[in-house]
Amino acid sequence: MPCHGFFRTAIAGGLLLLFALSASVPAAAQDYPDRPIRVVMTYTAGGVSEAIIRLLAPKMEEVLGQKLIVEAKPGAAGNIGTIEVAKSAPDGYTLVVTATNNFVINQYTMKMPVDPLTALKPVAKLADVPLVLFTNNEMPAKDFGAFLDYVKANPGKVNFGSPAPGTVNHLLLERVKQTRGLNMQHIPFRGSPQAVMALLQNDIQLFTVGLAAGLSQMKDGKFRALAVATTERLPEIPDVPTLSESGFPGFVAANWWGMAAPAGTPDAVIAKLREAVRLALQQPNVVERYKTLGLAIPKETPEQFVAGLKDEAALWAETVKKGQIALD
Repeated sequence: MPCHGFFRTAIAGGLLLLFALSASVPAAAQDYPDRPIRVVMTYTAGGVSEAIIRLLAPKMEEVLGQKLIVEAKPGAAGNIGTIEVAKSAPDGYTLVVTATNNFVINQYTMKMPVDPLTALKPVAKLADVPLVLFTNNEMPAKDFGAFLDYVKANPGKVNFGSPAPGTVNHLLLERVKQTRGLNMQHIPFRGSPQAVMALLQNDIQLFTVGLAAGLSQMKDGKFRALAVATTERLPEIPDVPTLSESGFPGFVAANWWGMAAPAGTPDAVIAKLREAVRLALQQPNVVERYKTLGLAIPKETPEQFVAGLKDEAALWAETVKKGQIALD
């Protein structure tokens, strides 16, 4: 009999322990956050990433009930900050705000100790930068089809630029080149302003950049928009067709900014962060400021954003491999 009592006590104690352990995870998520959240930017302070997170922070802080401590960790094309966050504790208190390259490109162009697709857990897309393919008024082509015909008729004589090698701007045009078997030369620059100047001076004849960077030159008649790399035409330039309409079905590309946490962060924590982002993006001041910055409010849900990452990564991995693109 005493033996039976011992087993009953042991079993009861074990059940209580299991109950306590099973309750601890949702309890931790329910209490999140109970201290400030560190947000790492992978590029220098004063850039687009800081503008985005500073705009979203007030509403996110209101929803979460904690401060966001924003810190810049630039270097290695955004890899330094990305890797640091990927190796951080998966508790929701260290997040990263970074661009397309650091999610779905750099792991194919550079040597990295982690794969962001598996080492990070995406929260949500924060902003899109719709890309426009610009040429200058020196080029006789009036549309993208005519431009491609000109390139074919003048092999090796047309240059396309990018703000840096291995960027979406570069790989988009590399993909166009590969798809049509074109002989165009890539000339990388140190930022979009230098590439815009090169297009003005006809040192390059094609450049892909956000609409805001080329709109004033377009209005002055110095640039011509050949196509947009978006799913739909842009309301600011409704007469400019999409790449899909220009003979590249389903080809969509954008510079976008997203937020992520380390892999293993509880789903309940990610859900709270997503709700904070969703509400922040609805703020009228955010919508208006995005327009002046040349940014677009993302149309995808967080779930759609996450679902599309593998396909996007596969596209750029194939482009990099075929173009033999490797960066130091």
